[in-house]
Amino acid sequence: MELTVIVPTFNEAPNIAELVRRAEAACTGIDAEIVFVDDSRDHTPDVIRTTAARSTVPVRLIHRDDPVGGLGGAVIEGVRSSRAVYCLVMDGDLQHPPEMIPVLFDRLRASDAEVVVASRYCGNGGDAGGLANGTRRLVSSGATLLSRALFPRRLEHCSDPMTGFFGFRRSAVEVERLKPTGFKILLEILCRHRLRVLEVPFVFGERFAGESKASLKEGVRFIRQLAGLRFGRIAGFGLVGGIGAVLNLLIMGVLVSLGVHYVVAAIVAAEITILTNFLMQERMVFHAQRQGAGSLRRRFLHSAGFNNVDAAARLPLLWLLVEFAGVPSLLAQAGTLVGAFLLRYLYHSRVVYADVSPVAQPVPVRVPASARPRADVRPGAVEHPSGGGRPALLLDGTAS
Repeated sequence: MELTVIVPTFNEAPNIAELVRRAEAACTGIDAEIVFVDDSRDHTPDVIRTTAARSTVPVRLIHRDDPVGGLGGAVIEGVRSSRAVYCLVMDGDLQHPPEMIPVLFDRLRASDAEVVVASRYCGNGGDAGGLANGTRRLVSSGATLLSRALFPRRLEHCSDPMTGFFGFRRSAVEVERLKPTGFKILLEILCRHRLRVLEVPFVFGERFAGESKASLKEGVRFIRQLAGLRFGRIAGFGLVGGIGAVLNLLIMGVLVSLGVHYVVAAIVAAEITILTNFLMQERMVFHAQRQGAGSLRRRFLHSAGFNNVDAAARLPLLWLLVEFAGVPSLLAQAGTLVGAFLLRYLYHSRVVYADVSPVAQPVPVRVPASARPRADVRPGAVEHPSGGGRPALLLDGTAS
């Protein structure tokens, strides 16, 4: 197999048949397959199966009930399933024209580039006109400028790291290094690898059908992804810690102003922010590690237990700073919070969110000769949902 075209989809049923029809024509003469990695909650998987039955190009479906990593996670799932020399990623809404598939593929084969990017902003012919409105164009341009400013060397030869339309040599990308959290999978790939990049201009088209999936939530994911790529997970932990510290000081300040003794005020503020920090860490910092880190109860008890010990250890220091050094109580509290930051981060990353899931031991399986894969696998094969460990099914219902 030369090429796997990976199409992550979420409720794109009206676009599937047209996309496959145009991709078939574009892939003439290429040993290619199309893999839909689908997170839909509508009838998109049924449409993919129906379209696959009529396709002259092999079409596979991986349906995910648990869409870990969003669109980026879907792309990774598709790459893992591929056995082709090259992979090409494109959206399912036809804003990425399938007619560009052979152009990207030929550039990959004819050059020493490990990634070929379809760019809206390079050379003569690139155009982002398909973005819905001026606001989206402004947001896209701003995100591109910000990304290139933060990664001037890794993105030196990529004018459009926000694009979702690109191809790459599968052996050049180590999927285990990727930690996708949303739409911007190319940014993730380029920032975590040192790759030779070649660009091809393309015109970003109008959406064929359906609605854009861009949202404020995806914007927050992008900022979190960018911070994680540039500064690591400790940046998110620091952001949560900063918010918690401000909240802690506000609570303590209000209580002290009401006549509560500063030590009692510090204890109350600490207990409230221990809870709020844990909730923010779950959502903003360690969201990808939660699944393997045991139950919510285990994580909370470990986090709260450590933070209470930390708070208790800081109280004598707070008392010494106020009573003997004459430091104002709020300033002293701020100092103790900053001092404990690194220790809290190390404990949470190494203990609270450590992977405690049991390691599965491989079980040898004897495969009957009659059940071994046939050499003449037909177009239209459709896989079961990922992670199920079940054999793929052909459209006539027989096991492959």
